[in-house]
Amino acid sequence: MKIELSGVDKYYNRGGINEVHALRATDLSIAENEVVCLHGPSGSGKSTLLAILGGIIGPTSGSAVVDGRKLARLPGRFLSLYRREHVGFVYQRFHVIADLSVLANVTLPLLPLGIKPSEQKRRAMKQLKLLSIENRAHFPAANISGGELQRVAIARAMINDPSIILADEPTAHLDRTLSLEFLSIIEQLKARGKTIVIASHDQLVSESRVVDRCLQMSDGRLSEG
Repeated sequence: MKIELSGVDKYYNRGGINEVHALRATDLSIAENEVVCLHGPSGSGKSTLLAILGGIIGPTSGSAVVDGRKLARLPGRFLSLYRREHVGFVYQRFHVIADLSVLANVTLPLLPLGIKPSEQKRRAMKQLKLLSIENRAHFPAANISGGELQRVAIARAMINDPSIILADEPTAHLDRTLSLEFLSIIEQLKARGKTIVIASHDQLVSESRVVDRCLQMSDGRLSEG
């Protein structure tokens, strides 16, 4: 899916004493099947930009257009549908539920859809197999390693076969070996035709060969890396 941002500004608490101008006049075009890294320090606006791309929040001004649809104009239920069908999120701290099995964590996005349990399991096992972690399907998430948790998070993000993957500081809590493993998975996802945006301050990510383009973020402003 092609992504287009035009003149996007985002304020939090606008007009208040704690006002934050998180994004400033942001223009961005991402082609289908492109891997883009948003590189910059904490507080530079990376997570806000991902949230706008994912339809979680809207811009204060400007437009965010994905696959020809202006996200800010979509009613809430259509935004939910957009996120569910077209976007997979990979979070910095994985956001898995420790007491649930790996399989149960991966199937969580399917629960509101009324899909039969057998089909939920089939889809989840397919993703776990692609990520070489199917042997951990019935382990409690609390009992697997950090690298395995990351694979669980990616499998959950891919459960609905989304066109867009958004990853927020995905290597922040990983060592070099696991970070390289993550980048290898991103390479596999790119080969499957996904459009991928990674927000990261990790130089290992920004300089990776799998990244087609690295954009610098500073104080809410975007520039070519």
